[in-house]
Amino acid sequence: MKTASFPSLRVDPELRQAAEQVLEEGESLSSFVEQSIRGNVERRQFQREFIARGLLARDNASQNGAYVSSEAVVARLETMLAESKAGK
Repeated sequence: MKTASFPSLRVDPELRQAAEQVLEEGESLSSFVEQSIRGNVERRQFQREFIARGLLARDNASQNGAYVSSEAVVARLETMLAESKAGK
């Protein structure tokens, strides 16, 4: 498969210096940028999938009338937190 490249990126000298300072041994600035892009792409894909699941759950709840009040959810979470703090 052919490789592609990203457009040239102009940044403030301070940002470039900061990036260079956090490079690990043997890591190039190019590999750091590529890793950063991959990580952001992955996070955004997960975020979109999360939102899609939430919207689907909302639609299913709307169709089934199976809602749980926010008060009930908060009460259950508070109970779980109290139990956790009590060591249960």
